[in-house]
Amino acid sequence: MSPELLDRALSGMVQPKYPNLLIDYLQAEDAGVFLINDDLALVQTLDFFPPIVDDPYNFGQIAACNALSDIYAMGAIPKTAMSIVCFPDDTLDIGILREIMNGALDKLMEAETALLGGHSISDSEIKFGLSISGFVNPNKMIKNNTPRDGDIIIVTKPIGTGIINTVLKADMASPELINIAIKYMTQLNKTASEIALKYDISCGTDVTGFGFLGHLVEMIQNSELGAVVEYDKMIILPEVLEFTKMGLVPAGAYNNKNYRSCYINNFANIPAEKMDILFDPQTSGGLILGVAPNQAEAMLQEMKSSGIDAFICGQFTKDVSRIEVIA
Repeated sequence: MSPELLDRALSGMVQPKYPNLLIDYLQAEDAGVFLINDDLALVQTLDFFPPIVDDPYNFGQIAACNALSDIYAMGAIPKTAMSIVCFPDDTLDIGILREIMNGALDKLMEAETALLGGHSISDSEIKFGLSISGFVNPNKMIKNNTPRDGDIIIVTKPIGTGIINTVLKADMASPELINIAIKYMTQLNKTASEIALKYDISCGTDVTGFGFLGHLVEMIQNSELGAVVEYDKMIILPEVLEFTKMGLVPAGAYNNKNYRSCYINNFANIPAEKMDILFDPQTSGGLILGVAPNQAEAMLQEMKSSGIDAFICGQFTKDVSRIEVIA
């Protein structure tokens, strides 16, 4: 289910104002948050989807990283997981599911997150994911909609996995390109989140189904700020631009553009293939972080020293309304 579909289903629905409920579905945050005491809050999220790569072990790893990412995006620490499984046990060998679970469990162990159990059903199509619970100090929680004027925008993974996955489905991706995409999709956002918490961060989210620009819209749309994005400063995965020019673009990118292009001031003036990349839906993408200008370079260098291919690509500012793309 796409986030937009869920938003439409919940439209107009309001639940009671529970006194300890800090964040629910109405805030469009990365995860829900429930206060336990003044220094501790429970953070919860859930994500599952069909396979996007052929190898079941890699799929399990990607699904786990993707689910854990929402917890890391809020500056929280994941602690427990429950699996969600749809599997055609009447047509496929159970060994395939075992490999998916092995991949997920390896990433959960890397995240020091305990698998408690889960639920499975027989279905005509494989779908797999996890519900993750974690903890955060509510006073140090990273929100996605609190940008600060002048803060620098840092992204912690290259862009383009959605397009590469589309190329994979068309059987046009080289093994080398597939391996590059898998490398980033199976990289936890754990270290990036831990490093970010050392610095003066105003806001943060992860890049998933709405694409980079779609999630950036979420960060500024309820504020008085806009953002300037420099396309040429972004790290784009190899061959992505060439495949985009060939029309190998996921349907989700077109949906994202239709839904959020009105927030891009100069949308019509940017080459279509570049907009496709900026709106490319990512699976297990990196974090988008707003950091104080005097700390941005130090945070960037610490991330790079830790093996994170982060980059600076823009700035939150009151000098523009909405989002201005320089390309």
